[in-house]
Amino acid sequence: MSETTTYLELSQEDGGAHKFYEVAVHDTVVSVRYGRIGAAGQSQTSAFPTREKAQAAAARKIGEKIRKGYAPAVQGQRTARPVTRRQVGSAPSTARAVAPVLWRFRTGAAAFGIHVAEDRCWVGNQNGEVFTLGHDGEVLARYQLPDGVKCLVADDFWIYAGCDDGTVYDLSSKLPFAAYVIDRDTDIFWLDIREGVLNVADRNGTLTVIDHEDEYQWSRRSSGTDAWMVRRDEHAVYHGHHRGVTAYAADGSGELWHTPTTGAVLFGWQEDDAVYAGTDRRVVQRLAKGGGALEATYHCDAVVYACATAPGGRYVFAGDSASSVYCFAPDGTRLWKLGTGGGSALSMQYLDEKLYLVTTDGSLVCVDAGDAAVAAARAGTVPVARDVKSAAALPTYTPSATVETVAHASASGIVVECLQEGGRLRVHVVSEGYEPSWNVQFPRHIRRPGVRYVVEGLSPASGGFYRVRGEIRQLR
Repeated sequence: MSETTTYLELSQEDGGAHKFYEVAVHDTVVSVRYGRIGAAGQSQTSAFPTREKAQAAAARKIGEKIRKGYAPAVQGQRTARPVTRRQVGSAPSTARAVAPVLWRFRTGAAAFGIHVAEDRCWVGNQNGEVFTLGHDGEVLARYQLPDGVKCLVADDFWIYAGCDDGTVYDLSSKLPFAAYVIDRDTDIFWLDIREGVLNVADRNGTLTVIDHEDEYQWSRRSSGTDAWMVRRDEHAVYHGHHRGVTAYAADGSGELWHTPTTGAVLFGWQEDDAVYAGTDRRVVQRLAKGGGALEATYHCDAVVYACATAPGGRYVFAGDSASSVYCFAPDGTRLWKLGTGGGSALSMQYLDEKLYLVTTDGSLVCVDAGDAAVAAARAGTVPVARDVKSAAALPTYTPSATVETVAHASASGIVVECLQEGGRLRVHVVSEGYEPSWNVQFPRHIRRPGVRYVVEGLSPASGGFYRVRGEIRQLR
């Protein structure tokens, strides 16, 4: 059986689009691959009843792209454009005392991503490495992703890593897989995920919302650029940029409020009733979610790179560009300022009287933020920080473009099937005991029409779909 392939590119000199579109026809199957030039891109496959209909569908796709300015090209002649990496500096701390650091793990590259769960910590760096550690500092596992990690976000049980190449990887199972692939021309700054809905803040100040099927829902352009903050709850999405914070209705129906901040927003945090914005004018500001009113301002001594709170906003923490970390009372009273003993904190999270920082020198740092430890540190007594080392035999997990093929489902396996629905490939559960009409959030790059897969676990999400828990295998 013959195969025809058409490769097109659209590259604009002004720094706009820089992407490719490839259409291949193999008998009655049309495969489309698209993305940013220089990247592997994402793929979609559609089956047709006859070869003639497959060729006609391919011709329509090619014609649509040519009308939009794409032109035939030779793959590999144009190179990928560089993505924006956050440029940060770090000065020595001016604090008189050093924080009571319990342990420090050096990842080897500047780190922005952090998530601290009840059982472990996650840190991701600009080399594309993600490490998991116990709360005692023991290194448990390493993931190697294809590009630098911009942020780590959690959505219930699931952990996601947003990377510089526009791919968001699900790290919840042993093997990571690409759960979302954002438009390759979108220069991602930050992400948040809630109930399977991905919210993307980018360099241009655009907020883009994508559902659990990796399909575009809506977008809004805020009044400012460099949107380093996006946080979401059930009611709204809070978008922080260089002109302040803008709240949009969760369904995309419109803007709810906009509040200018003192300086450009560089980081964001949220509690149930408020959002917190750290800015380049040395402050963290607390804004009411209901209306955007400014409720409190927390003054630091240098540019604020990161902020976090204890539950309910009982304490407000901040990290600045001069390697200091702060703690404030809810009303804005500064309780303490201490040096990190290393670089400046680029992200942070508080759990059980511990403050976890990821820093400009690529370290994950665990600080004892309890009252007694802080009082001792301010008096000049700190513990000897343990320098955590990674085990030589540490397991390393990488994304796979293929899946293992098995003849039978295991006793615990759940069978799902990929079907063509309205021109899209959907995955539904075949095994009994599950709602067959619900879609399954499933890696797009391995979907094949009519193919069945075995997954080790499924969990229902409130949006009416299933999420995979455990490994995926293909049934023969």
